[in-house]
Amino acid sequence: MRVLAAMSGGVDSAVAAARAHDAGHDVTGVHLALARNPQTYRTGARGCCTLEDSRDARRAADVIGIPFYVWDMADQFHESVVDDFVAEYAAGRTPNPCLRCNEKIKFAAVLDRAVALGFDAVVTGHHARLGADGLLRRSVDEGKDQSYVLAVLNRAQLDRAVFPLGESTKAQVRAEAAERGLAVADKPDSHDICFIADGDTRGFLERRLGATPGDVVDSRTGEKIGTHSGAYAYTVGQRKGLDLRVPAPDGKPRYVLSITPVTNTVTVGPREALSVDEITANRVIWHGSPAPVTCDVQLRAHGEVVPASVSVAGDTLTARLHSPARGVAAGQAIVAYRRDAEGGDVVLGSATITAGVLSATERAVAHA
Repeated sequence: MRVLAAMSGGVDSAVAAARAHDAGHDVTGVHLALARNPQTYRTGARGCCTLEDSRDARRAADVIGIPFYVWDMADQFHESVVDDFVAEYAAGRTPNPCLRCNEKIKFAAVLDRAVALGFDAVVTGHHARLGADGLLRRSVDEGKDQSYVLAVLNRAQLDRAVFPLGESTKAQVRAEAAERGLAVADKPDSHDICFIADGDTRGFLERRLGATPGDVVDSRTGEKIGTHSGAYAYTVGQRKGLDLRVPAPDGKPRYVLSITPVTNTVTVGPREALSVDEITANRVIWHGSPAPVTCDVQLRAHGEVVPASVSVAGDTLTARLHSPARGVAAGQAIVAYRRDAEGGDVVLGSATITAGVLSATERAVAHA
């Protein structure tokens, strides 16, 4: 099989490419140049997709003994990931740019180009498994599992994806890289958002959206208790950085409950008012039965897993949680999992959260 190995410059993608080569595939390595100005992207241990990473990827390809190229996809990345990130925050939602990058860049733009060039599949270093049934599963290393950010992939994309690392822990991958003589064996994992060089998400958004002062109001009284310079700087569940001028009557902390871009208002209230027991979502990718199913749902990357009853009707997913969840933010993904006969977690599907509904009890607390 002729495969394209996406090589980020990190240890995972290097070992994935090497394993694909060992398996007898005709492997070509490619590094994605995603920054219009690489100096604006994070470097070192906190970065990815930089000039430094490109050089690391090239050196790894040389050690493995495969051809290597750099593809300039900066414009596609900016339009599909960076612009989307800004637009989602402006709309009062909390996006996941890594999820969008997988969906729009690595398994759309890259896969489309790869197929056009005659490649059969794309190999990546994601920690996830694809079973013989073609269904996506969690990695055996649950601490490094990336099935959540891959759950947006559709059937056609999964059919052309190869994840060689799903049966290995991160420690095993690093040990293998060292044995192979790959210089990236001890390279730290990337963290945070690669296109925000200084890690200041609020400042990044303000530079693009401008300062838009508005009110912070209490959910129970409707009273204005503070101001903000841009509602886009807040996310549901946030506690710190609210700068409230009026303390709560009970002296307890307040949390962001909702963001309303139309009125440029941030609503805050008690922690209990964050609890929801029903979630609606759209942009559904579903691999399981459309009938109601009892399963587990994950609401954030590396977030809590909650039992739920999930139903799908057209492009709407509804999850009725068996126990309330807190801090559910519109714009994040909800991913449904079920346990298979071997005890693994199989991805049934995903959707983008549009709303969380407060339970009757917590609704009373929010407005008491």
